[in-house]
Amino acid sequence: MNIILFGPPGAGKGTQSKYLVNKLNAFQISTGDLLREEIKKKTDIGKVITNDMKNGKFISDDIVNKLLENLIYDPQKKNKLIFDGYPRSLSQAKNLEVLLKNSNQSIDLILFLNVDLETILKRLEKRKIIENRSDDDTHTIISRYEKYMETTQPVLNFYSENPNFQEIDGSLEIEEITRKIDAFINV
Repeated sequence: MNIILFGPPGAGKGTQSKYLVNKLNAFQISTGDLLREEIKKKTDIGKVITNDMKNGKFISDDIVNKLLENLIYDPQKKNKLIFDGYPRSLSQAKNLEVLLKNSNQSIDLILFLNVDLETILKRLEKRKIIENRSDDDTHTIISRYEKYMETTQPVLNFYSENPNFQEIDGSLEIEEITRKIDAFINV
């Protein structure tokens, strides 16, 4: 089963992705983790990513798509992918369709965790303290949220036509969101 989880930064995608990975014996594909790994390795791509993140920008589709391609074509991960926060733009969504089609895969479930900015600010301020994430300061959070909402509307429109699309109130408690996801998986 391949699942897309998307929603604004701080919507709980990572938490729910980890749950799905364990439940379905699947592989989490988190663009955030992939990007942080490049930063940690101090690659040239990592330096570009660091600069863009500090300025509240999204990372270019070219960088993200290249990092994902190898994971999607990995035969051990076939039909066991949980996409955490990807795609974030219409071009990424179309790229994902092509990559999956070329690897004889498809998306079985699309989950949109919809959360307002006030809830996101509270969550990410807590996460900053717990995880010491440099990309979780208030100015950056607001910038990322606004950019996310702007660029994701076409993705939302693209996927909302799909019969596998489900919107979930991401401001609910973690356990309630998990129960809703379970209901969609077990259908």
